[in-house]
Amino acid sequence: MPKMKTHSGAKKRFKTTGTGKILRRQANLGHLNEHKSSTRLRRLKGNVETVQVEAKKARKLLGKHKGR
Repeated sequence: MPKMKTHSGAKKRFKTTGTGKILRRQANLGHLNEHKSSTRLRRLKGNVETVQVEAKKARKLLGKHKGR
């Protein structure tokens, strides 16, 4: 049987923690940041945990199982 390939786009966008949680970047930080307030930019920095429904999809694309 062929092996399941990891989705290249998902591989670049999601990160898995040691406990199995899926982390993602926050939106609205890609461009046009000059007019956004410093507070807003600081708040958007860093990774956040993905919502459970989206995490399930991301896990499937990454080829990760919940048990692992």
